[in-house]
Amino acid sequence: MLVSGSILCDKPLEAIKLYDKSSIDFIHLDIMDGKFVPNKSFTMSQINSLCGSVSKPLDVHLMVSNPSKYIDDLSLLNVSYITFHYEAVKDAMSVINHIKGNGVKVGISIKPSTSVSEIFPLLPFLDMVLIMSVEPGKSGQSFMSSVLYKIDVLRKEIVEKGYKTLISIDGGINEDSVSKVVGVDIVVSASYLLSGNIEDKLKFLRNL
Repeated sequence: MLVSGSILCDKPLEAIKLYDKSSIDFIHLDIMDGKFVPNKSFTMSQINSLCGSVSKPLDVHLMVSNPSKYIDDLSLLNVSYITFHYEAVKDAMSVINHIKGNGVKVGISIKPSTSVSEIFPLLPFLDMVLIMSVEPGKSGQSFMSSVLYKIDVLRKEIVEKGYKTLISIDGGINEDSVSKVVGVDIVVSASYLLSGNIEDKLKFLRNL
């Protein structure tokens, strides 16, 4: 299991420095525009300042109503994945092609209320699906067990069709909830990783 450390917290710079010195696989960057979700996070200027010199690959989660606005600038950073929300766009394929055209892997995220079967037609073109196990836009929420069925449904479709799409899950990931997410490839966490010894916590998550 891979681990992506989120910086959606009160001290993003401290979190980034901690992650960048650790053995974590990705730094998860949440970008919010105050439209798709109520909260706002980082401007591109702030992102460049925070992430311009990180050595860990970035795993970017766009919680915005116009993801194409950010793609070109983000692609100049050390970005492995750019993930946008299925619910935010009318033409998902155009956004997928925009991201891939910049040489970056593409993911789609779905809210807890969105049926995973809605994105099945897009799976051949996706490198990752990000399942939200909390309502997007706010750190520190409790894990929603009601989304667990999505992992099984999605894994079955990926295996049956021979896709290489990874499954990631984000929201309320800790020692209790992570044991429930059997079948995912990547877990995203913030609060859990940032309290206590990060290497011990990474070891625990990876050994499941």
